[in-house]
Order: sequence, then C-alpha cells, then structure tokens
Amino acid sequence: MADSFDCQKRSSIMSRVRQKDTKPEMVVRSALHGMGFRFRLHRRDLPGTPDIVLPRYRKVVFVHGCFWHQHEGCRRASRPATNIEFWNRKLDANMVRDALVAAQLRALGWEPLVVWQCATRDMAGLRAALSELIAGKEA
Repeated sequence: MADSFDCQKRSSIMSRVRQKDTKPEMVVRSALHGMGFRFRLHRRDLPGTPDIVLPRYRKVVFVHGCFWHQHEGCRRASRPATNIEFWNRKLDANMVRDALVAAQLRALGWEPLVVWQCATRDMAGLRAALSELIAGKEA
C-alpha cells in the first residue's frame, strides 16, 4: 500500500513521535508504582538511557514500541511497503543497537528487561509479568 502522505508530511508526522513519557511507558510506570516498586527514570549514565531503572534490584526496563523495535510475531511490527530500503536499514539498526545496549548493561551488572507496547494493554497480565521479571524468573 502506498503512503497517503508526501515525503515532507510523513517526515513531519514521524518527527513528532515521542521518545520519553509515551503512553505505554506511563502505563508500566503506573503499574510498577502501584506494586510498591520505586524507580528512577532515564538515567543517562547507563547505556541506552533506560526508561525505568530499579537500582535496588539492579534491573532496568525498556518499554519498546512493537514497530520501532520489531517485536517478533506482533502484528504491529510489520514493515512499511514504501521506502523499503530506508525502513529496513532504520529498523535493523534499532534491533542491533538494542542488543548492543543489553550486552553493555549486563557487562556493568545490570539486568535489562523489555516490556513490549502490546503487553501494556492487559494490566493484570502486565503486573504479573513485571513481578516475575523483577523477581528474577523468566516470563
């Protein structure tokens, strides 16, 4: 399907996509706070500037958008059919950077956790997954 906007309009729209304090991030923060966890936000001294940092547990949480970080198996992660070369390069670079940041954090003694945007729609499931992840069990 062709893009319904010209390049300049699409660029303008995409430039407004927020990087911090997104709705999924706010949902995760609210869930963690309601569960009694206290955290810090966007610590620049850690690789990747994690969305949420739980210093007491040495864990960091990244709230990833399914499209931008290519959540495998998610319907929201489909790649655009126009400007294919640009999008493949951009989205592949995001995935490589995510893996690099996770490795750097592990090397520093931090455990990175990823919460996908699609997981923030079910609050009960989100709380259960967060408590398992923070407790150290695999979800």
